[in-house]
Amino acid sequence: MKKIYVLDTNVLIHNPDALFAFEDNDIVVPITVIEEIDNFKRGLDEKGRNARQIGRLLDDLRNSGSLQDGVKTENGGTIRVVLSRYISETAKEILITDNNDNLIIGTALFLHKENPDTPVILVSKDANVRIKADAVGLKAENYETEKIDFNELYEGFSVLECDLELIETFRTKKVLKNEYGHFFPNQFLKLVHHPEDQPDIIEIARYNCDTDSFYPLAFYQDQELFGITARNPEQAMAFDLLLDPDIKLVSLIGKAGTGKTLIALAAGLNQVVEKDLYTRLVVSRPVFPLGKDLGYLPGTKAEKFNPWMQPIYDNMEILLTTKSEEESKSNGRIFGKKKPSLNDYLDFGFIELEPLTYIRGRSLPNQFIIIDEAQNLTPHEMKTIITRAGEGTKVVITGDPYQIDIPYLDSGSNGLSIACEKLKNEKIVGHVTLLKGERSLLANIAAKFF
Repeated sequence: MKKIYVLDTNVLIHNPDALFAFEDNDIVVPITVIEEIDNFKRGLDEKGRNARQIGRLLDDLRNSGSLQDGVKTENGGTIRVVLSRYISETAKEILITDNNDNLIIGTALFLHKENPDTPVILVSKDANVRIKADAVGLKAENYETEKIDFNELYEGFSVLECDLELIETFRTKKVLKNEYGHFFPNQFLKLVHHPEDQPDIIEIARYNCDTDSFYPLAFYQDQELFGITARNPEQAMAFDLLLDPDIKLVSLIGKAGTGKTLIALAAGLNQVVEKDLYTRLVVSRPVFPLGKDLGYLPGTKAEKFNPWMQPIYDNMEILLTTKSEEESKSNGRIFGKKKPSLNDYLDFGFIELEPLTYIRGRSLPNQFIIIDEAQNLTPHEMKTIITRAGEGTKVVITGDPYQIDIPYLDSGSNGLSIACEKLKNEKIVGHVTLLKGERSLLANIAAKFF
Protein backbone atom coordinates (compact mmCIF):
# COMPACT_ATOMS: atom_id res chain seq x y z
CA MET A 1 0.00 0.00 0.00
CA LYS A 2 1.20 3.49 -0.83
CA LYS A 3 2.01 5.68 2.16
CA ILE A 4 2.24 9.42 2.69
CA TYR A 5 5.47 10.53 4.37
CA VAL A 6 5.60 14.02 5.88
CA LEU A 7 9.23 15.13 6.28
CA ASP A 8 10.49 17.30 9.14
CA THR A 9 13.16 19.96 8.54
CA ASN A 10 15.91 18.04 10.37
CA VAL A 11 15.51 15.06 8.02
CA LEU A 12 16.27 17.13 4.93
CA ILE A 13 19.07 19.07 6.66
CA HIS A 14 20.59 15.73 7.71
CA ASN A 15 20.38 14.37 4.16
CA PRO A 16 18.87 16.32 1.23
CA ASP A 17 18.58 13.08 -0.77
CA ALA A 18 15.95 11.92 1.75
CA LEU A 19 13.46 13.41 -0.73
CA PHE A 20 14.09 10.37 -2.94
CA ALA A 21 14.59 7.71 -0.24
CA PHE A 22 10.98 6.53 0.13
CA GLU A 23 10.57 4.51 -3.07
CA ASP A 24 7.13 4.80 -4.71
CA ASN A 25 5.40 6.53 -1.79
CA ASP A 26 4.12 10.11 -1.66
CA ILE A 27 6.38 12.69 -0.01
CA VAL A 28 4.93 15.83 1.55
CA VAL A 29 7.09 18.81 2.56
CA PRO A 30 5.15 21.34 4.68
CA ILE A 31 5.74 24.98 3.70
CA THR A 32 6.98 25.51 7.28
CA VAL A 33 9.91 23.23 6.47
CA ILE A 34 10.80 25.36 3.45
CA GLU A 35 10.71 28.49 5.63
CA GLU A 36 12.98 26.90 8.24
CA ILE A 37 15.41 25.72 5.56
CA ASP A 38 15.47 29.27 4.17
CA ASN A 39 16.88 30.47 7.51
CA PHE A 40 19.86 28.12 7.14
CA LYS A 41 20.77 28.69 3.48
CA ARG A 42 23.27 31.51 4.12
CA GLY A 43 25.38 29.44 6.49
CA LEU A 44 28.87 28.36 5.49
CA ASP A 45 28.73 25.09 7.42
CA GLU A 46 27.33 21.69 6.41
CA LYS A 47 23.84 22.75 7.45
CA GLY A 48 23.98 25.75 5.12
CA ARG A 49 25.27 23.68 2.21
CA ASN A 50 22.53 21.10 2.70
CA ALA A 51 19.88 23.83 2.90
CA ARG A 52 21.02 25.22 -0.45
CA GLN A 53 21.05 21.72 -1.94
CA ILE A 54 17.44 21.14 -0.86
CA GLY A 55 16.44 24.37 -2.58
CA ARG A 56 18.15 23.30 -5.80
CA LEU A 57 16.53 19.85 -5.73
CA LEU A 58 13.03 21.26 -5.21
CA ASP A 59 13.61 23.93 -7.86
CA ASP A 60 14.64 21.24 -10.36
CA LEU A 61 11.45 19.32 -9.56
CA ARG A 62 9.40 22.40 -10.49
CA ASN A 63 10.55 21.97 -14.07
CA SER A 64 8.64 18.68 -14.17
CA GLY A 65 5.35 19.99 -12.78
CA SER A 66 3.65 21.83 -9.96
CA LEU A 67 4.93 21.13 -6.46
CA GLN A 68 1.49 22.08 -5.13
CA ASP A 69 -0.15 19.28 -7.13
CA GLY A 70 2.77 16.86 -6.75
CA VAL A 71 5.68 16.03 -9.03
CA LYS A 72 6.20 12.42 -10.02
CA THR A 73 9.59 10.87 -9.23
CA GLU A 74 11.53 8.17 -11.07
CA ASN A 75 10.54 5.68 -8.36
CA GLY A 76 6.84 6.14 -9.06
CA GLY A 77 6.06 8.33 -6.06
CA THR A 78 5.27 12.04 -5.82
CA ILE A 79 6.80 15.01 -4.02
CA ARG A 80 4.66 17.99 -3.11
CA VAL A 81 4.84 21.08 -0.94
CA VAL A 82 1.80 21.70 1.27
CA LEU A 83 0.80 25.15 2.58
CA SER A 84 0.19 25.92 6.24
CA ARG A 85 -3.56 26.33 5.74
CA TYR A 86 -3.77 22.57 5.55
CA ILE A 87 -4.03 22.24 9.32
CA SER A 88 -7.04 20.58 10.79
CA GLU A 89 -9.25 22.34 13.35
CA THR A 90 -8.49 19.45 15.67
CA ALA A 91 -4.80 20.32 15.54
CA LYS A 92 -5.55 23.97 16.34
CA GLU A 93 -7.47 22.90 19.42
CA ILE A 94 -4.72 20.70 20.85
CA LEU A 95 -1.49 22.33 19.57
CA ILE A 96 -0.04 25.82 19.80
CA THR A 97 0.12 26.42 16.07
CA ASP A 98 2.55 29.34 16.16
CA ASN A 99 5.27 26.78 16.86
CA ASN A 100 6.98 25.41 13.75
CA ASP A 101 7.14 21.84 15.03
CA ASN A 102 3.43 21.93 15.79
CA LEU A 103 2.65 23.38 12.36
CA ILE A 104 4.43 20.40 10.78
CA ILE A 105 2.57 17.97 13.06
CA GLY A 106 -0.70 19.78 12.27
CA THR A 107 -0.07 19.42 8.53
CA ALA A 108 0.49 15.67 8.96
CA LEU A 109 -2.66 15.41 11.08
CA PHE A 110 -4.71 17.16 8.37
CA LEU A 111 -3.43 14.71 5.75
CA HIS A 112 -4.30 11.85 8.11
CA LYS A 113 -7.90 13.11 8.41
CA GLU A 114 -8.19 13.73 4.66
CA ASN A 115 -6.79 10.32 3.69
CA PRO A 116 -8.26 7.84 6.20
CA ASP A 117 -7.43 4.83 4.00
CA THR A 118 -3.79 5.81 3.41
CA PRO A 119 -1.14 5.51 6.14
CA VAL A 120 0.33 8.94 6.96
CA ILE A 121 3.74 8.87 8.64
CA LEU A 122 5.62 11.83 10.06
CA VAL A 123 9.40 11.39 9.67
CA SER A 124 11.57 13.36 12.10
CA LYS A 125 14.93 13.01 13.78
CA ASP A 126 13.62 14.99 16.77
CA ALA A 127 12.39 12.63 19.49
CA ASN A 128 10.08 15.29 20.98
CA VAL A 129 8.35 15.81 17.64
CA ARG A 130 7.79 12.07 17.34
CA ILE A 131 6.38 11.95 20.88
CA LYS A 132 3.94 14.82 20.21
CA ALA A 133 2.90 13.25 16.91
CA ASP A 134 2.15 10.00 18.68
CA ALA A 135 0.14 11.89 21.31
CA VAL A 136 -2.23 13.30 18.67
CA GLY A 137 -2.72 9.93 16.98
CA LEU A 138 -0.10 10.05 14.24
CA LYS A 139 2.43 7.43 13.32
CA ALA A 140 5.94 8.85 13.58
CA GLU A 141 9.31 7.39 12.60
CA ASN A 142 12.96 8.33 12.83
CA TYR A 143 14.92 8.72 9.58
CA GLU A 144 17.31 5.80 9.88
CA THR A 145 18.21 4.63 6.39
CA GLU A 146 21.86 4.28 7.40
CA LYS A 147 21.42 3.37 11.04
CA ILE A 148 23.21 0.26 12.29
CA ASP A 149 22.92 -1.80 15.46
CA PHE A 150 25.78 -0.45 17.55
CA ASN A 151 25.67 -3.49 19.84
CA GLU A 152 26.65 -5.61 16.83
CA LEU A 153 29.22 -3.16 15.43
CA TYR A 154 32.24 -4.79 13.81
CA GLU A 155 35.07 -4.88 16.40
CA GLY A 156 37.94 -5.65 14.05
CA PHE A 157 39.04 -8.81 15.86
CA SER A 158 37.76 -12.12 17.15
CA VAL A 159 38.88 -14.12 20.18
CA LEU A 160 39.76 -17.82 19.92
CA GLU A 161 40.34 -19.70 23.15
CA CYS A 162 42.72 -22.53 22.36
CA ASP A 163 45.34 -24.83 23.81
CA LEU A 164 49.01 -23.92 24.05
CA GLU A 165 49.91 -26.28 21.21
CA LEU A 166 48.04 -24.18 18.62
CA ILE A 167 49.81 -21.02 19.78
CA GLU A 168 53.22 -22.71 19.64
CA THR A 169 52.48 -24.06 16.15
CA PHE A 170 51.50 -20.60 14.94
CA ARG A 171 54.66 -19.06 16.44
CA THR A 172 56.80 -21.68 14.70
CA LYS A 173 55.14 -21.84 11.29
CA LYS A 174 54.17 -18.15 11.12
CA VAL A 175 50.90 -19.05 9.40
CA LEU A 176 47.54 -20.44 10.46
CA LYS A 177 45.00 -21.70 7.93
CA ASN A 178 41.52 -20.33 8.48
CA GLU A 179 39.25 -23.03 9.85
CA TYR A 180 37.28 -20.75 12.14
CA GLY A 181 34.58 -19.18 9.99
CA HIS A 182 34.13 -16.00 7.97
CA PHE A 183 36.60 -13.16 8.48
CA PHE A 184 36.87 -9.71 6.93
CA PRO A 185 40.04 -8.33 5.30
CA ASN A 186 42.64 -7.29 7.91
CA GLN A 187 40.57 -8.68 10.77
CA PHE A 188 42.61 -9.91 13.73
CA LEU A 189 42.39 -13.18 15.60
CA LYS A 190 43.41 -13.12 19.25
CA LEU A 191 44.59 -16.60 20.27
CA VAL A 192 44.16 -16.97 24.03
CA HIS A 193 45.28 -19.82 26.28
CA HIS A 194 44.26 -19.86 29.97
CA PRO A 195 46.83 -21.78 32.03
CA GLU A 196 45.94 -22.50 35.63
CA ASP A 197 47.15 -19.96 38.20
CA GLN A 198 49.16 -18.08 35.55
CA PRO A 199 48.57 -15.08 33.29
CA ASP A 200 46.89 -15.71 29.96
CA ILE A 201 49.12 -16.49 26.99
CA ILE A 202 48.08 -14.36 24.03
CA GLU A 203 49.17 -14.33 20.40
CA ILE A 204 47.79 -12.01 17.73
CA ALA A 205 47.24 -13.03 14.10
CA ARG A 206 46.02 -10.94 11.18
CA TYR A 207 43.77 -12.30 8.45
CA ASN A 208 44.75 -12.22 4.78
CA CYS A 209 41.69 -12.70 2.60
CA ASP A 210 43.73 -13.58 -0.52
CA THR A 211 45.20 -16.71 1.09
CA ASP A 212 42.41 -17.29 3.64
CA SER A 213 45.07 -17.55 6.33
CA PHE A 214 46.34 -15.74 9.41
CA TYR A 215 49.85 -14.31 9.80
CA PRO A 216 51.80 -12.66 12.64
CA LEU A 217 51.86 -8.88 12.92
CA ALA A 218 54.24 -7.70 10.20
CA PHE A 219 54.55 -3.98 10.95
CA TYR A 220 54.50 -3.74 14.72
CA GLN A 221 56.91 -5.80 16.83
CA ASP A 222 56.72 -4.04 20.20
CA GLN A 223 58.96 -1.24 18.94
CA GLU A 224 58.86 2.17 20.58
CA LEU A 225 57.14 4.91 18.58
CA PHE A 226 57.88 8.39 19.87
CA GLY A 227 58.43 7.02 23.33
CA ILE A 228 55.35 4.79 23.61
CA THR A 229 54.61 1.13 23.02
CA ALA A 230 51.38 -0.85 22.92
CA ARG A 231 50.10 -1.68 26.40
CA ASN A 232 47.53 -4.27 25.36
CA PRO A 233 46.78 -6.55 22.38
CA GLU A 234 44.21 -4.19 20.85
CA GLN A 235 46.71 -1.32 20.78
CA ALA A 236 49.22 -3.64 19.08
CA MET A 237 46.60 -4.46 16.44
CA ALA A 238 45.96 -0.75 15.92
CA PHE A 239 49.68 0.01 15.54
CA ASP A 240 50.01 -2.76 12.94
CA LEU A 241 47.28 -1.17 10.82
CA LEU A 242 48.60 2.35 11.35
CA LEU A 243 52.11 1.36 10.23
CA ASP A 244 50.97 -0.65 7.19
CA PRO A 245 51.30 1.58 4.10
CA ASP A 246 48.83 -0.57 2.14
CA ILE A 247 46.02 0.26 4.58
CA LYS A 248 44.59 3.61 3.49
CA LEU A 249 41.82 4.00 6.08
CA VAL A 250 42.07 3.02 9.74
CA SER A 251 39.18 3.47 12.17
CA LEU A 252 39.72 3.28 15.93
CA ILE A 253 36.81 3.14 18.35
CA GLY A 254 37.14 3.10 22.11
CA LYS A 255 35.96 4.73 25.31
CA ALA A 256 37.80 7.60 26.96
CA GLY A 257 41.38 6.76 27.90
CA THR A 258 41.90 3.77 25.63
CA GLY A 259 44.66 5.58 23.72
CA LYS A 260 42.95 6.12 20.34
CA THR A 261 44.33 9.58 19.66
CA LEU A 262 47.72 9.03 21.29
CA ILE A 263 48.67 5.95 19.27
CA ALA A 264 47.35 7.50 16.04
CA LEU A 265 49.53 10.56 16.64
CA ALA A 266 52.55 8.43 17.57
CA ALA A 267 52.24 6.38 14.38
CA GLY A 268 51.69 9.51 12.31
CA LEU A 269 54.72 11.31 13.73
CA ASN A 270 56.84 8.20 13.27
CA GLN A 271 55.99 7.93 9.57
CA VAL A 272 56.12 11.66 8.81
CA VAL A 273 59.09 12.85 10.89
CA GLU A 274 61.29 9.76 11.18
CA LYS A 275 60.50 7.58 8.17
CA ASP A 276 59.53 10.38 5.77
CA LEU A 277 56.75 8.25 4.23
CA TYR A 278 54.29 11.15 4.10
CA THR A 279 54.84 14.84 3.50
CA ARG A 280 52.73 16.08 6.39
CA LEU A 281 50.67 15.00 9.40
CA VAL A 282 47.26 16.71 9.20
CA VAL A 283 45.19 16.63 12.40
CA SER A 284 41.61 17.85 12.65
CA ARG A 285 38.48 17.45 14.73
CA PRO A 286 34.90 18.74 14.55
CA VAL A 287 34.45 22.17 16.11
CA PHE A 288 31.67 21.46 18.59
CA PRO A 289 31.72 22.43 22.27
CA LEU A 290 30.95 20.25 25.29
CA GLY A 291 28.39 22.28 27.20
CA LYS A 292 27.89 26.03 26.73
CA ASP A 293 29.68 27.56 23.75
CA LEU A 294 32.52 30.04 24.30
CA GLY A 295 31.12 32.33 21.62
CA TYR A 296 33.27 34.52 19.40
CA LEU A 297 37.01 33.89 19.72
CA PRO A 298 39.43 36.65 18.69
CA GLY A 299 42.62 36.26 16.71
CA THR A 300 43.86 34.45 13.63
CA LYS A 301 42.46 31.16 12.36
CA ALA A 302 45.09 29.28 14.40
CA GLU A 303 44.29 31.26 17.56
CA LYS A 304 40.55 30.70 17.15
CA PHE A 305 41.17 26.99 16.66
CA ASN A 306 43.46 26.56 19.69
CA PRO A 307 40.71 25.80 22.29
CA TRP A 308 39.32 23.04 20.09
CA MET A 309 42.73 21.51 19.44
CA GLN A 310 43.93 21.55 23.06
CA PRO A 311 43.42 17.76 23.45
CA ILE A 312 45.70 17.27 20.43
CA TYR A 313 48.30 19.61 21.94
CA ASP A 314 48.15 17.61 25.19
CA ASN A 315 48.78 14.33 23.38
CA MET A 316 51.56 15.88 21.30
CA GLU A 317 53.32 17.12 24.43
CA ILE A 318 53.15 13.63 25.94
CA LEU A 319 54.79 12.17 22.85
CA LEU A 320 57.45 14.85 22.52
CA THR A 321 58.44 14.81 26.19
CA THR A 322 58.41 11.01 26.38
CA LYS A 323 60.66 10.66 23.37
CA SER A 324 64.18 9.90 24.61
CA GLU A 325 66.91 12.55 24.42
CA GLU A 326 69.07 10.33 22.24
CA GLU A 327 66.30 9.93 19.65
CA SER A 328 65.62 13.66 19.70
CA LYS A 329 69.26 14.48 19.01
CA SER A 330 69.47 11.95 16.21
CA ASN A 331 66.90 13.95 14.26
CA GLY A 332 69.63 16.36 13.20
CA ARG A 333 68.43 16.97 9.64
CA ILE A 334 66.26 19.81 10.89
CA PHE A 335 66.68 20.46 14.58
CA GLY A 336 70.33 19.61 15.22
CA LYS A 337 70.92 18.91 18.92
CA LYS A 338 67.89 20.90 20.03
CA LYS A 339 65.05 18.82 21.35
CA PRO A 340 62.14 19.66 19.00
CA SER A 341 58.94 21.16 20.39
CA LEU A 342 55.44 21.10 18.93
CA ASN A 343 55.95 24.62 17.56
CA ASP A 344 59.08 23.43 15.75
CA TYR A 345 57.12 20.69 13.99
CA LEU A 346 54.38 23.19 13.10
CA ASP A 347 56.86 25.80 11.84
CA PHE A 348 58.72 23.32 9.64
CA GLY A 349 55.46 22.02 8.16
CA PHE A 350 55.64 18.48 9.53
CA ILE A 351 52.29 18.96 11.28
CA GLU A 352 49.21 20.91 10.19
CA LEU A 353 46.26 21.48 12.51
CA GLU A 354 43.23 22.18 10.34
CA PRO A 355 39.57 22.86 11.24
CA LEU A 356 37.17 20.54 9.45
CA THR A 357 35.25 23.68 8.46
CA TYR A 358 37.82 24.39 5.74
CA ILE A 359 38.52 20.86 4.48
CA ARG A 360 35.78 20.74 1.81
CA GLY A 361 37.18 21.17 -1.68
CA ARG A 362 40.75 20.35 -0.69
CA SER A 363 42.79 17.54 -2.20
CA LEU A 364 45.35 16.08 0.20
CA PRO A 365 47.89 13.77 -1.52
CA ASN A 366 50.63 11.82 0.29
CA GLN A 367 49.57 12.91 3.78
CA PHE A 368 48.78 11.20 7.06
CA ILE A 369 45.38 12.54 8.13
CA ILE A 370 43.92 12.04 11.60
CA ILE A 371 40.27 12.98 12.24
CA ASP A 372 39.67 12.94 15.99
CA GLU A 373 36.21 12.85 17.66
CA ALA A 374 34.77 11.51 14.41
CA GLN A 375 31.63 10.28 16.20
CA ASN A 376 30.38 13.89 15.94
CA LEU A 377 30.26 13.68 12.14
CA THR A 378 27.24 12.75 10.04
CA PRO A 379 27.69 10.01 7.41
CA HIS A 380 27.60 12.70 4.72
CA GLU A 381 30.34 14.70 6.47
CA MET A 382 32.41 11.52 6.84
CA LYS A 383 32.09 10.91 3.09
CA THR A 384 33.22 14.49 2.43
CA ILE A 385 36.34 14.03 4.56
CA ILE A 386 37.39 10.63 3.25
CA THR A 387 36.99 11.80 -0.34
CA ARG A 388 39.60 14.52 0.33
CA ALA A 389 42.29 11.81 0.37
CA GLY A 390 44.62 12.05 -2.62
CA GLU A 391 47.11 9.53 -3.96
CA GLY A 392 49.32 8.05 -1.24
CA THR A 393 47.28 9.49 1.64
CA LYS A 394 46.32 7.55 4.76
CA VAL A 395 43.23 8.55 6.77
CA VAL A 396 42.76 7.65 10.44
CA ILE A 397 39.37 8.27 12.09
CA THR A 398 39.05 7.95 15.86
CA GLY A 399 36.23 8.45 18.34
CA ASP A 400 33.88 7.13 20.97
CA PRO A 401 30.27 6.63 19.81
CA TYR A 402 29.17 6.84 23.46
CA GLN A 403 30.26 10.50 23.60
CA ILE A 404 28.20 12.27 20.93
CA ASP A 405 27.60 16.01 21.23
CA ILE A 406 25.60 16.57 18.01
CA PRO A 407 21.78 16.62 18.07
CA TYR A 408 20.04 13.91 16.03
CA LEU A 409 23.11 11.63 15.98
CA ASP A 410 23.46 8.53 18.12
CA SER A 411 25.81 5.56 18.48
CA GLY A 412 24.27 3.81 15.49
CA SER A 413 23.82 6.70 13.04
CA ASN A 414 27.04 8.72 13.33
CA GLY A 415 29.62 8.81 10.55
CA LEU A 416 32.27 6.88 12.49
CA SER A 417 30.07 3.86 13.19
CA ILE A 418 28.68 3.87 9.65
CA ALA A 419 32.19 3.99 8.15
CA CYS A 420 33.39 1.08 10.31
CA GLU A 421 30.46 -1.09 9.33
CA LYS A 422 30.15 -0.22 5.63
CA LEU A 423 33.85 -0.39 4.75
CA LYS A 424 34.80 -3.57 6.61
CA ASN A 425 34.87 -5.63 3.38
CA GLU A 426 37.56 -3.49 1.74
CA LYS A 427 41.18 -4.68 1.56
CA ILE A 428 42.63 -1.21 2.12
CA VAL A 429 40.56 -0.61 5.27
CA GLY A 430 41.21 -1.77 8.84
CA HIS A 431 39.37 -1.32 12.12
CA VAL A 432 40.07 -2.01 15.79
CA THR A 433 37.91 -1.48 18.86
CA LEU A 434 40.08 -0.59 21.85
CA LEU A 435 38.71 -2.07 25.04
CA LYS A 436 41.10 -1.38 27.91
CA GLY A 437 41.56 2.08 29.36
CA GLU A 438 45.21 3.05 29.88
CA ARG A 439 44.92 6.71 30.94
CA SER A 440 44.53 6.17 34.68
CA LEU A 441 42.58 4.13 37.21
CA LEU A 442 40.29 7.09 37.84
CA ALA A 443 39.56 7.52 34.10
CA ASN A 444 38.74 3.79 33.83
CA ILE A 445 36.29 4.01 36.72
CA ALA A 446 34.59 7.05 35.22
CA ALA A 447 34.30 5.39 31.77
CA LYS A 448 32.85 2.28 33.39
CA PHE A 449 30.20 3.81 35.66
CA PHE A 450 29.07 6.95 33.80
